[in-house]
Amino acid sequence: MSDIQNVAVLGGGVIGASWTALFLAAGRKVTVYDPAPDTEQTVRAYIARAWSALEELGLADRATPDALAFVGTATQAVKDADFVQENVPERLPIKHATYAEIEPVLPADAIVSSSTSGLTLEALQEGWANPAPLILGHPFNPPHLIPLVELTANQATAKDVLERTEAFYHDIGKVTIRIKKGMPGHVANRLQAAVWREAVHMAVEGVASVEDIDKAMWAGPGLRWAAMGPTTLFHLGAGDGGLQAFCDHFRGTFNGWWDDLGAPQLDDETIATLVAGMTDQAKGQSTEALSAQRDQMLTALQVAAAKHR
Repeated sequence: MSDIQNVAVLGGGVIGASWTALFLAAGRKVTVYDPAPDTEQTVRAYIARAWSALEELGLADRATPDALAFVGTATQAVKDADFVQENVPERLPIKHATYAEIEPVLPADAIVSSSTSGLTLEALQEGWANPAPLILGHPFNPPHLIPLVELTANQATAKDVLERTEAFYHDIGKVTIRIKKGMPGHVANRLQAAVWREAVHMAVEGVASVEDIDKAMWAGPGLRWAAMGPTTLFHLGAGDGGLQAFCDHFRGTFNGWWDDLGAPQLDDETIATLVAGMTDQAKGQSTEALSAQRDQMLTALQVAAAKHR
């Protein structure tokens, strides 16, 4: 069991609200700060929508009633925290200002984990007098349904922070990876970016519609990737010969495909093509309706996966 019981959430947007729901479900006391005047209303509404999925996944069995509080400053939020999940906007001046505000009042053993999706730990550490409590803990949206958290620590991080952070995330049902070398976008976002780049290229080149390119993913490799990663799956693709046999057989094929991959840019024309394709694909459904559909399917996938792990 993790020693972390009191959690502060800085930033109550979609990511912060999702984290809050998960922390509450795992029996933690949670204090939220966001300067937006409607934060409490929107976060409570998000939790209400997320709760049934958390119960279905078996992640709400330790939930503590009335364990949620909202405060008016970041310092109030963190003053008694064991763990701080920072989700403020993805701009260094804002993150640095937040760190400068909370560092003087942060409890001695508290950990600050940043949800940043693209900034490096080194860049974040520049906002601290002593960055020892800071770790990079990037989730995938929505955090209460997607298990992954990418962790980055370095020599300036206190020695026990990585291990305590891992123990905490594991205790609330997350799957963690350790990033050994910081790169913009970390690991999973770079994988996403690579796949989407080729999807955009094929849409712009007229290879297939945006809808059919998406369909090719969710009805094809996406199903396999939900079970195992691409390298493991290719290892299985050559039978007893494993990955060595697969690479020997398909070396020329993959080298040819890689040489032919596109390199589109998100210019106005490209964006217009994608938006038009997405409009056709949505068929009038709102983003709220599509998000609900996504969350229902993610929940079902997690329930199914749990039976085989």
